Amino acid sequence: MIFDAHLDLSMNALEWNRDLRWTVEEIRNSEKGMNDKPDREKNTVSFDAMRKGGIGLCVATQIARYVKRDSALPGWNSPQQAWAQTQGQLAWYREMEREGQLTSIRNSQELQEHLELWKSPKKDSPIGYILSLEGADSIVTLDHLEQAWEQGLRAIGPAHYGPGTYAHGTDSIGGIGHKGKELLKKITSLGLILDATHLCDQSFWETMKVYDGPVWASHNNCRTFVNHNRQFADEQITELISRKAVIGIALDAWMMVPDWVRGVSTPEAMGVTLDLMVNNIDHICQLAGNSEHVGIGTDLDGAFGKEQSPADLDTIADLQCIPERLKSKGYTASDIENIMNKNFISFLQRTWS
Repeated sequence: MIFDAHLDLSMNALEWNRDLRWTVEEIRNSEKGMNDKPDREKNTVSFDAMRKGGIGLCVATQIARYVKRDSALPGWNSPQQAWAQTQGQLAWYREMEREGQLTSIRNSQELQEHLELWKSPKKDSPIGYILSLEGADSIVTLDHLEQAWEQGLRAIGPAHYGPGTYAHGTDSIGGIGHKGKELLKKITSLGLILDATHLCDQSFWETMKVYDGPVWASHNNCRTFVNHNRQFADEQITELISRKAVIGIALDAWMMVPDWVRGVSTPEAMGVTLDLMVNNIDHICQLAGNSEHVGIGTDLDGAFGKEQSPADLDTIADLQCIPERLKSKGYTASDIENIMNKNFISFLQRTWS
């Protein structure tokens, strides 16, 4: 079984209008001739493909950025609108639960029951998901965060791209400020998991100074391969390792190879394959001295598709190619199990015990 620590399922359903109950091929066929998104006809994720690939557990997101009037980033014009968007996404998850496609995992008992189910999964076994909020701008007040916890939210990333209400994210410079510190206190009191993904360097280190609760990075690669602030430097990876964190490796091509030009570069021409994912996995294992702090966090169909994914991946089911590549690099069966699912599962069991 594979644990994928980052999938934007509800965003695809509501903003891309993809019915994830369809097969990947059916979704691609339905998008022929559409050009409103760069990844039309190139999606890689559906429930069918997830089941075929043994992705029985995932971290699934709510995401809605609030942007101020002078921002060039896409998003909602008020935190209230962003909150309403996340509530719509939550409603979609609930509908998929009623359909038997998904099941919400909120505590250790539900996790254990789901793991038992997936020891011998059926063709239509529900996929377990842990609800996470990517970027906290939709949290209008800290009371909203408490409401989100009651609704099943179990992980949260304070920032996404650009400057945010509570922290600075990718491609921005700045700290967490008073609001960010108050958010971290609330995260701690609720027992939420902090997702360090997307924090800019300054916000990352300021967060580490004041936060001592459970932390992971759902989808982050290594700066040693791609020198960009979106990736973690070795010092940041080492800090996370010291906190018993797990880092999920993402499959967005621009995060895997230097000098990627969006809309121009191709995975084939740039040599982007699943081997680059394995290189990122291996780098973290070498820093840690073991295989206990890295996993899978693909971000597949996170506003990109096959045009910006490894050339040897057609759908998310092809994640099953990774174990053999790890084996060829000298990883043992136990190491491979850690990376494919056990590290994130053990993290949850520790956090929720």
